[in-house]
Amino acid sequence: MDVFRNMTILSLEQATVLPYLSYRLAMDGMRVIRLEHPVYGDPNRMIGENRLGEERMNTYFLAINSGKKAITLNLGSPEGQALLKEMIVTMKVDIFATNQLPRNYEKLGVDYDTLKTVKEDLIWVGLTGFGPESNEPAYDPILQARSGLMELTGNAGEDPQVVGIPLPDMGTSEHAYGLVMKALCKRALTGQGERIDVSMFMSTTSWLTVATTLTKSFGNKITRRGNTHEFFAPVSVYETRDGYVYIAVGNDRQWVSFTQLPGFEKLARPEYEKNRGRILDVANLNRQITTCTKTRTTDEMIDLCNKATIAISRVNTVEEVLEDPYVSASLLTAIDPVTTTQIWMAPPPYMTSFLKESGRRMTFPPRFGEHNREIYGDVLGYSEEQIEGLKTKQVI
Repeated sequence: MDVFRNMTILSLEQATVLPYLSYRLAMDGMRVIRLEHPVYGDPNRMIGENRLGEERMNTYFLAINSGKKAITLNLGSPEGQALLKEMIVTMKVDIFATNQLPRNYEKLGVDYDTLKTVKEDLIWVGLTGFGPESNEPAYDPILQARSGLMELTGNAGEDPQVVGIPLPDMGTSEHAYGLVMKALCKRALTGQGERIDVSMFMSTTSWLTVATTLTKSFGNKITRRGNTHEFFAPVSVYETRDGYVYIAVGNDRQWVSFTQLPGFEKLARPEYEKNRGRILDVANLNRQITTCTKTRTTDEMIDLCNKATIAISRVNTVEEVLEDPYVSASLLTAIDPVTTTQIWMAPPPYMTSFLKESGRRMTFPPRFGEHNREIYGDVLGYSEEQIEGLKTKQVI
């Protein structure tokens, strides 16, 4: 929506959880300005390879910071806090967001009550590990361990594993994104701002839908099961002559179709007619299926199953995923105006009007303090001498 292009978010961000949220808002066309400490900055700037040949622009940082501006600001100083308030008023900031520990809110002058007095209809977002009453540090794998995600991930009887993407980080960002949209809707109708607090821990445990109901209500033991499914069979990875496929049979009717595939007829046994029977003998069943799939190539298996309307996929590498026609046509790009380096970013969950009009092109991830002069000089009207004075005092 065009309305997003007139909105500004100031984001005191670092790591992943808040940068991903502000990145999502940048994809909507919002003006996103990330705030960083003038000395320490975002530690994620130093993670990954230094492919651009300069400090604080390492590859890990590039993935979710396109489309943003970056300024430095020392909110530990009274001058820095005054500058923040001036920015909120002058730029008519719509959203302020932070993933600082709650104990730092008032110390840095970024607590909701303080900023609300500056702009009453401000939408304030605080992302924390365990909620605004807790100052426990939280990193994604710690939350995966504590939330039960690791208990549910991995092979049966083997060590628990982390999920391959940082779901606590990115899931929390998505939950916060939805709450921001609700707050913007409320403000449009009532003129009122909003305080939004999102706990990464509670966000993560909210995904445990079936596990919670079956454990708490019926005393079931829910744990990791590898590539199989607890309630449906056959659902697993099967070896082919030249790789692997994942096959998912979702009901008894599909099972009949599966047993009618050429070379799979021997699986049509009475004890396997119903899903429950297949679940009870799943290990043996999967071994029998593998003896059949190993006689076929991956492409042959995909062709057979597609013709029978049985869900199947090759187990793609990331390189193969990026060549999928759905994905390759939706990748986002950014070109560095300094080095002309081009980067590609993951496709968005949906193509916004902003991305369509830009040809899926975003501005390159900002360098450390890259937009200080633009914001402090052009927008706030500070002279070059005043800006240098702020830098000397390490306010910016």
